[in-house]
Amino acid sequence: MTRTAPAPLPPDFFDPHCPVQRIPVLGSRKWAWKIVRCLEGGPRRFSELRVPLVGITAKVLAESLRSMEQDGAVSRTEYAENPPRVEYALTPLGRTLLGPMDAVCDWSRANLAELLAAREAFESGEGGGDGVGAGRISAPPGADTAGGSGAGPAILGA
Repeated sequence: MTRTAPAPLPPDFFDPHCPVQRIPVLGSRKWAWKIVRCLEGGPRRFSELRVPLVGITAKVLAESLRSMEQDGAVSRTEYAENPPRVEYALTPLGRTLLGPMDAVCDWSRANLAELLAAREAFESGEGGGDGVGAGRISAPPGADTAGGSGAGPAILGA
């Protein structure tokens, strides 16, 4: 069976002039997914957010909220009260994340057993012989793994 190699990726595959160089909102912070879920039901105070976000430091929560505010997903409202009160809420843009998050969660639930089994097999070295590269797809001996050109690193057995 002959396999056709895909076309090489061009150097300009990712636009170097794209104003968003990092994945916005969810990919920018470890805690962003959980923060969005906490704000799904409505505005919350900083101290309220810390309760379900076990393990997050105040500094990291503040940085995450600031980053999400910068991305337009979260709004911060200060109330002129004594003591001062600040609430965080999802913006309309932030609310558009809920549908894609639901889809990813549904996919994760449907595939969790397979994902966990794959991780366990990888970590135990099953299928890899010596445990090195376990879980990776290897080309048969003598196969052209350089994308058909004969030059460049071997991708499949890397």
